[in-house]
Amino acid sequence: MNIKSKKEIDLMRHSGKILSKTLNQLKKEIKPGVCAKYLDDLAEKIIASSNAKPAFKGFNGYKYTICASLNNEVVHGLPLKNKFIKKNDIVSIDCGVNFNGYHTDAAFTLAVGEANEKTNLLIETTKQSLHNAIKIIKHKIPLIKVQKIVQNTIEKPGFSVIRSLSGHGIGKRLHEPPSIFNFVGKNSDIILQKGMTFCLEPMSSMGRFDVQTKEDGWTIVTSDNSLSAHFEHTILVTENGFEILTQ
Repeated sequence: MNIKSKKEIDLMRHSGKILSKTLNQLKKEIKPGVCAKYLDDLAEKIIASSNAKPAFKGFNGYKYTICASLNNEVVHGLPLKNKFIKKNDIVSIDCGVNFNGYHTDAAFTLAVGEANEKTNLLIETTKQSLHNAIKIIKHKIPLIKVQKIVQNTIEKPGFSVIRSLSGHGIGKRLHEPPSIFNFVGKNSDIILQKGMTFCLEPMSSMGRFDVQTKEDGWTIVTSDNSLSAHFEHTILVTENGFEILTQ
């Protein structure tokens, strides 16, 4: 991972504040009957009003500002005008911001209406896996310790860590090396250093970890159609700990 200068960190910090504001506003709008395209348009408007750009739009040919993934959709769900949120859906929103050439990326999942106990547990467990892992991040800590916490938190109640998807480095590019996997065994020998910035993004399923891509070429779903959850923050490694840039 590239070590960022103070100037670069300041730009990413500002980018993260714009992204946090955007996602917080989207959370308020998610309810039964809301169209995913409306959320996409709103996100783009908020970002543009902050003199920034949507980081996803145009990335590898992607046409939208957000990803809106429902139920068995893990990531990269398209925010289409015929895609409406229904009662008891679980909704994952992923978004990125480019401010003066520096990027941040974050995601959340929430239940619409009254989800059952197991669905709520999936969402809360995945969210907790992210926060538990972030809490131990600091200069010179091995990445394997972070991965172990994410994996153990998700798997303890019987859920699965999605294996073929990962977090990533971030900065001047939306996706920088290395890939940050949410389980022990891939890139686990990395030692975190102060000044590194990366996206930690646990993705889980209620069933198996196998996924597949839909015919639209973007939307990744669980192969067994089980529900999925996704949380993400952009993190800065500091001398004595961490800074969450996207809150």
